[in-house]
Amino acid sequence: MDDIDKRIINTLQDGFPICDAPYRQVAEQLGLTENDLIARLQALLNNGTLTRFGPLYNAEQMGGALTLAAIKAPAEHFDEIADIVNSFPEVAHNYARNHELSMWFVIATETQEQAQQTIDAIEHQTGQTVYNMPKKKEYFVNLKLEA
Repeated sequence: MDDIDKRIINTLQDGFPICDAPYRQVAEQLGLTENDLIARLQALLNNGTLTRFGPLYNAEQMGGALTLAAIKAPAEHFDEIADIVNSFPEVAHNYARNHELSMWFVIATETQEQAQQTIDAIEHQTGQTVYNMPKKKEYFVNLKLEA
């Protein structure tokens, strides 16, 4: 990642314009061509520097529910449990952790009741207790890279 990539990441964290040509507008702001900006973003995604590029929605402000959950998934059944958990469309993403609670995932639903129903169904299908850790307070951590 070079200084231009760092500037791209820093700039895009402050927002993405809503207009007819948002990539062109950001590229001009950075002194790049639109094609160069798009190519650099694709390269950052391809090499794993960025895992995702897209909007971040606040489910709660939209009337939905979002919760962090975890399971103690035994190593010998981890992949099987991950397949079950990931089969739920309500599971936004899932991470392996080096911890007693070895599988962490985010559940996003339209209501709190649906989140609990999803947790209940995951417990039923996996035979594991799901530890529900709903957000009590939101903190915004902004990553800025030194260029």
